[in-house]
Amino acid sequence: MPSYTPPLRDMQFVMHEVFKVTDDFKAMPKHADIDVDTINAVLEEAGKFATDVIFPLNISGDTEGCTLDPVTHAVTTPKGFKEAYAQYVAGGWPALSSDPEFGGQGLPLVVNQCFYEMMNSANQAWTMYPGLTHGAYASLHMHGTDEQKQTYLGKMVSGEWTGTMCLTEPHCGTDLGLMRTKAEPQADGTYRITGEKIFISAGEHDMADNIIHLVLARLPDAPPGIKGVSLFIVPKFLVNKDGSLGARNTVYCGGLEHKMGIKANATAQIVLDGAIGTMVGQPNKGMQGMFVMMNAARLGVGNQSLGLTEVAYQNALAYAKDRIQMRSLSGPKAKDKPADPIIVHPDVRKMLLTAKAYAEGGRALAIFCSVLLEKSHYHPDEKVRKDSEEMLSLLTPIVKAFLTDNGWQATMMCQQVYGGHGFIKEWGMEQFVRDARINMIYEGTNTIQSLDLLGRKVLGNNGATLKKFGKLVGALVAEEGVNEKMAEFITPIAVLGEQITKFTTEIGFKGFQNADEVGAAAVDYLRVAGHLVFGYFFARMAQVALREIAAGNTDPFYPAKLQTARFYFAKLFPETATLMRTARAGSKVLMDTDLALA
Repeated sequence: MPSYTPPLRDMQFVMHEVFKVTDDFKAMPKHADIDVDTINAVLEEAGKFATDVIFPLNISGDTEGCTLDPVTHAVTTPKGFKEAYAQYVAGGWPALSSDPEFGGQGLPLVVNQCFYEMMNSANQAWTMYPGLTHGAYASLHMHGTDEQKQTYLGKMVSGEWTGTMCLTEPHCGTDLGLMRTKAEPQADGTYRITGEKIFISAGEHDMADNIIHLVLARLPDAPPGIKGVSLFIVPKFLVNKDGSLGARNTVYCGGLEHKMGIKANATAQIVLDGAIGTMVGQPNKGMQGMFVMMNAARLGVGNQSLGLTEVAYQNALAYAKDRIQMRSLSGPKAKDKPADPIIVHPDVRKMLLTAKAYAEGGRALAIFCSVLLEKSHYHPDEKVRKDSEEMLSLLTPIVKAFLTDNGWQATMMCQQVYGGHGFIKEWGMEQFVRDARINMIYEGTNTIQSLDLLGRKVLGNNGATLKKFGKLVGALVAEEGVNEKMAEFITPIAVLGEQITKFTTEIGFKGFQNADEVGAAAVDYLRVAGHLVFGYFFARMAQVALREIAAGNTDPFYPAKLQTARFYFAKLFPETATLMRTARAGSKVLMDTDLALA
């Protein structure tokens, strides 16, 4: 059986020592009174919930899966899931970072971010049930009418009701402009919605009293393509004026997908048979509201892979210390045993350190983005709000794609550490691999994230936002450029920071002549940008560690952080050279291949 220990020390290091998040909060009246002790106390209790309540259900839930009653269309979640959700609601966890106006606790989003990382480590499939609700809540909070907010948000904040996002259909995948679901206006201002949606995570279950579906559909006179999409609230149970539940709406689960991973989450085929809905926002402007949910989901999916990377690493490390096999190439290390623990072998260490580095870099990026999101909403300075929103827009596709690609690599490497035992269900590693694989696909495949980053977020404004991130790198380089002890961390990001400017200009010029050049370079480009971001954060973490050591702090955490940073820059960061070379190879070797693909 696998185990899990919440990485509270590393979370605290990133929040309080590297980013000093409470300093940012002091500038926001909403969070001015939040202190380090409060954040730490909440997360300590959150870690107990993740470890004690939902982690023990991870393997059993995967084994049992969800069950659909074909007559009633009801879905039963695995044993213990419903009871765990009741504990989650009773503990007030759904309200953690929600608006106090609707019953939320109003804590900073960074607290919710760290809580969800722990829950994703403990049980990604379970965590997706309440997790989808956050995106639906955010969308309605920003774009819903006052009546809609009063009707739905309080129950969603309390956890009594959950939410979903109903986007794609069998024939269109990510191309939502092809969707066919129809919305017919009614005399009372509601709409009758008819169509089929697929791949709806947490689309039907027995854990909450009501499910609030946010559905994309077309009005009868809608223009073609994505410009003709509207957004609707379609509750599982209609809601009476007094807030009580009314009749069962004609939206139901027509089938469950049989998946390779996250089997304990009900990925539903949703049928809307003239279901009653109300419009969110303006006609044919549905993507405005849905993008709020989609961007929240993209950050959330990156967090899912971060959680899986951490738990896979912890278990692979424990196994490598215990499993004995062969002798060290440099001579026996465990002379009292017939063989050495496999952690003495260089390649085993490389796999473990890869997972550790990707977890620690990903955690820094995820926490950084959660603070940006907070500042974009609540900072009193309009310029800070705008700059934070712009930087978050740049980093969101990196969070989604880079963290999930890394999570896939890391979980596979951790499985490899186990050798043949890694394929045996009881050890838990094969489930981490299967669960991690989906994260690269949904909420926009990683190729789409790469196109979004290069085509829209970078080339779309002539690299202006990328240059702003470059200024962060430049400021750190200027601050530490003469510090010999920081040279091994500063020099690589200084060099890449200069290279990426030329690299971006080159790709942009070629793309202006032939748009396929952007498509051919995008995936490689995102990984280069991801490493620049990770490199910047690892340099900042090394900076803090070196200062603590110089001040006489003997906590082994700090030299361990330096060792991880050195590994990252020596073994992972150099991937950027290959990526830039393959990106520069262009589109011809991909597109001029009709005979090869005949």
